[in-house]
Amino acid sequence: MSAVDHRTLKDLLYEQVARVGKALASPKRLEMLEMLAQGEKSVETVAGEVAVDVKLASAHLKALKEARLVQSRRDGKRMLYRLSGQDVAHLGVTLRQVAEEHLVELRVALQQMMAEPDRLAKVGRKELLAQAKRGEVVVLDVRPPEEYDTAHLPYARSMPLAELEHRLSELPRGVDIVAYCRGPFCLMSDEAVKLLRRRGFRASKTFDGVSEWRAAGLPLGKP
Repeated sequence: MSAVDHRTLKDLLYEQVARVGKALASPKRLEMLEMLAQGEKSVETVAGEVAVDVKLASAHLKALKEARLVQSRRDGKRMLYRLSGQDVAHLGVTLRQVAEEHLVELRVALQQMMAEPDRLAKVGRKELLAQAKRGEVVVLDVRPPEEYDTAHLPYARSMPLAELEHRLSELPRGVDIVAYCRGPFCLMSDEAVKLLRRRGFRASKTFDGVSEWRAAGLPLGKP
């Protein structure tokens, strides 16, 4: 192969990898990937969750599909999207971790989320798993029920944020409760902890979601 042909080939290879980078170069698309890491969703659901209109959501999802990061299928009049593979979810976790390591601005923003550090669970993943297995802590999944049904942390109970206030009687008193949702940038678990503490429960949250748990090589609860 000549030097020119070698250069052309390298350019082609990097161009193909750059397709993924271009597709990820949008905050809304990154949020959509996080949404889809929770399970298959319609365009309308994705649009509502990320606060854009359906037309713009469709355009973003089309860009992700062209980069082969998501797949779609039609269900009647609805178009449903899902991740092309768990490696895409892992990519999102890795990208966040690299950004947190190197971007001061992101660390500052996360610190603002942790303004009350006592609201964060003080145990690591494996210890949380062991405590949940022994019944020493209640792990609460406050995502929508269909996301819990797709995948959830081991021993977690499904109690969506929208239902939490009306289901407090189902929770034991005197036992630590650890809430989680979709990952570090998800605020549903914060709202859950605030509500639980107002009602006298010992509650904290973990930044982990299903994607972080899976990326760490830990088991998930069976659907």
